[in-house]
Amino acid sequence: MTANEFQHIASDIPKLPGIYKYYNAENELLYVGKAKHLRKRVSSYFIKTLTSYKTYELVQRIAKIEFTIVNSEQDAFLLENTLIKQFQPKYNINLKDDKSYPFLVIKNEPFPRIFFTRNKIDDGSEYLGPYTSVKKVRELLEFIKQTIPLRNCSLNLTNSNIKKKKFKVCLEYHLGNCKGPCEGLQTVEDYQEGLEQMKNLLKGNLAPVIRHYKDEMKSNATALNFEKAGLQKQKIEFLENYESRSVVANAKSINVDVFSFQQEKEIGYINFLMVRNGAIIQTHTTKVETHLEETAEEILVYTIAQLRTTFNSDAAEIVVPFSIVYPQSDIQVKVPKGGDRKKLLELSAKNVNYFIEELKQKERLRLSSKNPDKVKLLEQLQLDLQLQELPLHIECFDNSNFQGSYPVSAMVCFKKGEPSKKDYRHFNVKTVEGINDFASMKEAVFRRYKRLKEENQDFPQLIIIDGGKGQLSSAIEALTELGVEGNSTVIGLAKNIEEIFFAGDSASLKLAYNSNSLHFIRRIRDEVHRFGITFHRNKRSKGTFKNELEEIPGIGKQTANELLKTFKSVKNIREAIRTGKGEIEIGKVIGITRAKMVVKYFIGKD
Repeated sequence: MTANEFQHIASDIPKLPGIYKYYNAENELLYVGKAKHLRKRVSSYFIKTLTSYKTYELVQRIAKIEFTIVNSEQDAFLLENTLIKQFQPKYNINLKDDKSYPFLVIKNEPFPRIFFTRNKIDDGSEYLGPYTSVKKVRELLEFIKQTIPLRNCSLNLTNSNIKKKKFKVCLEYHLGNCKGPCEGLQTVEDYQEGLEQMKNLLKGNLAPVIRHYKDEMKSNATALNFEKAGLQKQKIEFLENYESRSVVANAKSINVDVFSFQQEKEIGYINFLMVRNGAIIQTHTTKVETHLEETAEEILVYTIAQLRTTFNSDAAEIVVPFSIVYPQSDIQVKVPKGGDRKKLLELSAKNVNYFIEELKQKERLRLSSKNPDKVKLLEQLQLDLQLQELPLHIECFDNSNFQGSYPVSAMVCFKKGEPSKKDYRHFNVKTVEGINDFASMKEAVFRRYKRLKEENQDFPQLIIIDGGKGQLSSAIEALTELGVEGNSTVIGLAKNIEEIFFAGDSASLKLAYNSNSLHFIRRIRDEVHRFGITFHRNKRSKGTFKNELEEIPGIGKQTANELLKTFKSVKNIREAIRTGKGEIEIGKVIGITRAKMVVKYFIGKD
């Protein structure tokens, strides 16, 4: 659109606050802007000498202008941000953050469950978050589980079902992790009180929770229930210790959003710290691309609005590194010169610097890599699994056994997307009797990372456990016992349908069947299978394994092999004996006399 063409429509543009939208000849939305005075702002694009090439290109493409009048500059600001986020016009600031962050949902149901989800459903449930660091929230959920008894089952706990006594308490009740609402042992009011405490913890508001447990401790002590009072004291100490680690500002009443900013050429980098009661409960760093030579203030104001919307912030105060005019009049803006807010701002700036350096490292890796596609693959895997770091170092574990006996474990290592065979390890399982995949996995993981810890070696960014929730839990137990559970992200890969499990999540993650990330994970899984089976085969060929059947008095190697040819595994022999048909079936293979020896051996052992 030329200046002359614009003059024909200029008088139609109101002299009021609002937003304007530029479209090209194909009716594609090019740009959304806000203004206190629409006519002045829009006219400036056509009557000024444009120094920016990009702005010049935008004006040349404008074929249609639309505007929306609003009541105030604040309303224009909010509407502009909403439209930019919704349509992402080509010439607007582009917030380079397309991740889907998980929420904690408090399900709209009797005795509500609490679990992670990435899908918000309009079913009356309450959603907390979203959360950028899933690992940290899982840690907090585990902490909550130790502190507040809430159910984790999926039973339909309607009042009628409870009255009909359809359910029985499970192990969680006996462990003290649940108060048994399924049998009517907990009231709705008491359960709701636990939910409120959980919300306080997630918001960093620990004081009312600690106060609640102190009251309970005093009541139990007065009633001479010293054991219960002791448990309450442990919870209080746990909470106070957590609080001392969480609070970063001396003034615990601080409730602010902190934003730091750096700019390099056309890219702006912004870190966001959500601080409640002096504790950081959310942190996120992002980058934005500019297109029309926007000022640092414009970039920061736009990003603040977007991040506060994304993370549902209700703070009445924002802390920034330089003066800005924030259009929302109910928000107080501070540029601190010292004190706690200054310390928080400095901490936020450290996060920005770390983020920029990490991006530069990725770029150096891409430039130095013989295969840049591998870097893209790792970046995609990082995105799909929501990892905090690029998974340059990945380790995968699997168990193997022979004919149901003699378990071994194997670990393969991938570095920069390629197998690092010098780092492969195998493990002769030493502490487990019989076949126990969970215990075997725990032993292998424990031994591997005990060595890394003792030798002060780098831990992998990602650990893959080939198995479902049981093997994953065993691996987490090993890492927890070593005190290194936070050093790596650990996932479990279900063997058949290739679901991915994270510790503490009730629901699995299913990657698209044709995704590059899933293909890569399959490749790693297949490699650990190959390595484990090869190790097993080599040991068998060297005679390293002695068949368990050969330990039976009167049974030699040839007889043992004949039994395995027929029954396929020692496990099947045990099963035949357990059903009472073992002596007859085994006798058909090796004769009744030796069959009695086998039966006697296993009955005595089992």
